[in-house]
Amino acid sequence: MVLPALIALTAVVACTVTRAKRVGDDPLPEPKADAVLRVDQVGYAPDETKTAMLLAPRDAAGAVATVVNDVGTKIFTARVGPGRGAWNGRFPNVHPIDLSALTAPGRYRIRVQQPVTAESPAFRIGPAPSLFGPLLADSVQYFQAHRDGADQVPGPWQRVPAHLEDRRATVYDNPRYDEDSQMTGPMRRIAGPVDVEGGWYDAGDFLKFTHTTAYALIAMLLVARDGPAPAGLAEEARHGIEWLDKMWDERTRTLYIQVGIGSGTGEHGFLGDHDTWRLPQVDDTLAVEPGDGRYFQRYRPVFRAADPGDRLSPNLAGRVAAAFALAAQVAASTDPDRARRHLNAAAEVFALAETSDVGELVTTQPRSFYPENSWADDLAAGGAELALAAHLLGDQRATTWARQATHWARVNADDRSTAALTVYDLSAIADAELTRVLSTMAVPGAEIGTDRLRRDLRARLDAGVKAAGRDPMGAAAGIAGPDYAARQLGYAATAALYRTISGDDRYAAFGTAQRAVALGANGWGSSFIVGAGTTYPRCLHDQISSLSAPGAGREASPMVGAVVNGPHAAARFAELPMDVADSPCSSDAFRNYDRPDARYTDDVGSFASSEPAIDFTATGLLALALTARGDDP
Repeated sequence: MVLPALIALTAVVACTVTRAKRVGDDPLPEPKADAVLRVDQVGYAPDETKTAMLLAPRDAAGAVATVVNDVGTKIFTARVGPGRGAWNGRFPNVHPIDLSALTAPGRYRIRVQQPVTAESPAFRIGPAPSLFGPLLADSVQYFQAHRDGADQVPGPWQRVPAHLEDRRATVYDNPRYDEDSQMTGPMRRIAGPVDVEGGWYDAGDFLKFTHTTAYALIAMLLVARDGPAPAGLAEEARHGIEWLDKMWDERTRTLYIQVGIGSGTGEHGFLGDHDTWRLPQVDDTLAVEPGDGRYFQRYRPVFRAADPGDRLSPNLAGRVAAAFALAAQVAASTDPDRARRHLNAAAEVFALAETSDVGELVTTQPRSFYPENSWADDLAAGGAELALAAHLLGDQRATTWARQATHWARVNADDRSTAALTVYDLSAIADAELTRVLSTMAVPGAEIGTDRLRRDLRARLDAGVKAAGRDPMGAAAGIAGPDYAARQLGYAATAALYRTISGDDRYAAFGTAQRAVALGANGWGSSFIVGAGTTYPRCLHDQISSLSAPGAGREASPMVGAVVNGPHAAARFAELPMDVADSPCSSDAFRNYDRPDARYTDDVGSFASSEPAIDFTATGLLALALTARGDDP
C-alpha cells in the first residue's frame, strides 16, 4: 500500500547503507570497473537456467565472462551474449550471460575484463531447499514484527502491546471521498463497540485491512498445508485467522473491512494514521477526547463491507471464504472441531457474495489504496478451498462448492485476463487449487476441466514471457511500477504452480528469471527482499523499522523478510515527504542506475520504493516456498 505524504516525521533513527564485501582471498588484480554485473544474489539450484546480466557503457557482445570461486580460482567461462537494448544513458548496452552449465555447488562471482570491466556480487549454487528455505523463516519474522494487539512475539524489534482500544472499537459509516480520495464529509458513528484487536499492520502504517489480510493468509496457509513450513508459520497463521474471525460477525452477519483511517482533513479537524510518524504503542498513551486532532489514532474507527446481512462484494466474500477454508484444511487432522468452525465461517461468507449487478468492488476506505477490479477469481478460489475443506471433514457440501468453483473459474477464464498472481488477482491459485479438487473428487456438472485450467495459466505465463522479451533485463513487470517486486515474485509463483499441476517445465527458466529480478538481477542491482543477498533495502519506509533499534543495531538485525515495492515511475518520487538528502536514513548508491522514467531509492522517506507490505511479503513467501520444494511435487 502507498502512504500519502506524512505531516509529521519524528525521531527517525539513522541507518547506514553498506556495500557488499569482497568474498574470500582474491589473488587476481582488481581493475577499476566501468560496467556492472547483475545476478540473483541468493543463487540458483544446479539444474536451473542461470542468466546474469551485464550493463555496459559500450557493446561487449562476445566478451569472455569468467566465473571464479571464493579464492579467485577460475572455474568456468562463458561468452557474453548479444545486446538486449539500453538500460540508461550510462549503460546503453545490456547483455545476457548464460551460466546454466555451472552446476557444481559452491559460491561464485563473475568477472568480465575486456572490452569492459565488471565483477558481480557473490552468489551460490546449491540445493533449492538450502538456498531458499532460510528466507521463509525471515518472512515469518516480518509478520511477527508487524503484529498488532496484545499478543506479541519476543524478537529483535522489542514489540510491546499496542492499540488495545481496538477491543471496544466504534463502527462508522463509510466515508465519502472525492476523485482525489479526499474525504468530503464528517465521520458518523453507526454501531459498536466491536472487538477487532489483533491482526497485522498492512504496510509501513498501522492500518488493518480484511482485503490484504485474507490474501496474506491464503498464501501463508498454502505453505502451511503443503510445505516447506518454517518454524513459527503455524502460530503466525493462527494469529491472523483469529483476527479475521473477529472481522466476521457471525451473529449479525457483518463483515468488517478496516480498522483505522488513513488521512484526516483540516476541514474535519482530525489526523489519520498516516499523518504522524510514531511507534504503535504511542497511540495508547494519547489523552484525547472526541473532537481532538489525534482522537482517531487512539480510538480507531472500524468500517464494514455492507449493512448487516446484506450481500458482500464478491472479491471480499471469495477471498475471505478461501482463507477460512484453508485454515479448516490445515486444522482438519489435529483439531477437527476448530476446522469445522472455520468451514462454517467460510460457508456463511461465501453464501453472501453478490454476483449480479456487482458494481464497484469494495476493498478499503478509500478504495484507491487497493483498487481491485476482478472478482470471479476470488469466488473460484473460495469455492475450491471450501470443496477441499469439506472433503477432508466429510461434509456433504463438497461437491456443491466444487461445482460452484468450476462455474466461477470458467467465467474467469472466459474473461481472458493475463494477470499473474498479486493481491489483486488470485487466478493462479484458483486454477491450481481447482485442479487439485478435480483430481480429488468427481464433480458432476463441472463447467471447466483441468485442460482449460492449465490453458488459463499458460495464457498468463505466455503474456509474462512476451513482456519479459521486451524488457532489457528480462523482467515481466517491466522497468518499474506499483507492486513491482511482488509482481515479479507473483510470476515466479505462477510458473511454479503451473509446473505443479501439469508436470510441464516449459516456464521453469522464465520463473527463475523473474525471481532473479526480485533478488538482484535488475538495473539497480539490489534485492528487494530484506536480508536476501548482499545488497538489499536498509532504510525502509516502515515506522517500526525506522523508529526501533533492535539488538546490537540495525546492521545486526535488519527487518528481514520484508518485501518492498522496488523501482517505481520517476514521477512518484515527487511525492517524497522529505528530500532524499535530508532523510535520516538514506542512500544515493543507486542514483547512477536511475532512468528518466524510473527510479529506485533506499530511503526511509520513499514510500514509492522502500515501503514493505504484508501482501508483498506473502507473495514472496509463497514463491520462495514453491522454489524451496525443489523437485518435490
